[in-house]
This record gives sequence, C-alpha cells and structure tokens, in this order.
Amino acid sequence: MLFFDPPVYALLNADAQTWPASIEAARLASAWLPGLAGGAMALALWRGTPALRRTLALLLLSMAAAWCVARLMRWGWPVPRPAQLDMGMQWIGHGTRAGFPSMHACGAFALAQALSLGCTRHRRILVWLAWGAALLVAWSRVHLGVHFPSDVLGGAIVGICCARAVWGLHYRLRGFSLGPA
Repeated sequence: MLFFDPPVYALLNADAQTWPASIEAARLASAWLPGLAGGAMALALWRGTPALRRTLALLLLSMAAAWCVARLMRWGWPVPRPAQLDMGMQWIGHGTRAGFPSMHACGAFALAQALSLGCTRHRRILVWLAWGAALLVAWSRVHLGVHFPSDVLGGAIVGICCARAVWGLHYRLRGFSLGPA
C-alpha cells in the first residue's frame, strides 16, 4: 500500500450512503466489460480482414504478456487487498489472493494500448472507447472495494508496458520503428 492509497481509496470506495446506481454501474463494468471486449475480439477475428486479425493477434499477445507479468508480480510480491486489512466496504465476492497489480486493469490497459498502437486514424473511436473502458474498469475495482488505487495504477502500467513491448518486438522483427529513438 502506498501513501496515497488510504485517502484516495476512502474517496472512491462505495459505502452505505453511495448512490445504488453507482454501485450497479461499477458491478456491470467490472463483470461485463471484459466479456464484451472478448466477444468483440472473437467476432473481429472471425469476420475481420487479415490486417485486423494481425492486430488482434498482437492485442491478445499483449494481454497475455500483461497477465503473465502480473501473475509473476503477485507471486513474488503478495500485497493484501483492502478487505484483508479491514478497510472500506467490499461490494462483490472476492478471494484472498494478492491484489497488486490488478489483473482487470492489466488486461484493460493492455487492450487499450495495443489498440492505440494498431488502429489506423479511421478507427480512432475504438481507441477512445478502449481507453474509456479501461478507466471505467479501473475505477470499478476500487469503487467495489477489491483493489487499492495503487493496484489499478500498477495494473495500468504493466498493461501499457507489455503492449508496447509486444508491439515493439513485432515492429523490430518486421524492420519498423515504434517511435522516436
């Protein structure tokens, strides 16, 4: 837990006086957005062009890399969740596994960063939607009491870095550059 976690967590975590629609929105974002993104990717893999399929393959590799890195971090550095420290209210059932980094945030931000790197300017709306969904998922995990803000921040950093690494390796192997040297 970092120095900013207690005050930011207290500000974002839902309590008994929180508007019920806010809690329901967080539950939906946490439970349904990852599945909707997966369904959209499956449909695009099935019906998409070869270029779109290549982009989605790199997107999935980015998410898989983020998942692996997050698992290794959780194994090597187990950080308790808020409920384990009797902080705030937890609005969804969750186990006692380590909370840093947030797996939901890792996947959501890896997806958003990979789309940013792979989409053409004609599909920028997808990029904006992906970043909005990633922020919504990150907020929902803190609002529902299953992660500290540093957990989702760490997940965002892992997801973004893994996506950049996967795309950077792809471009390097193809002889292109990801950005300025």
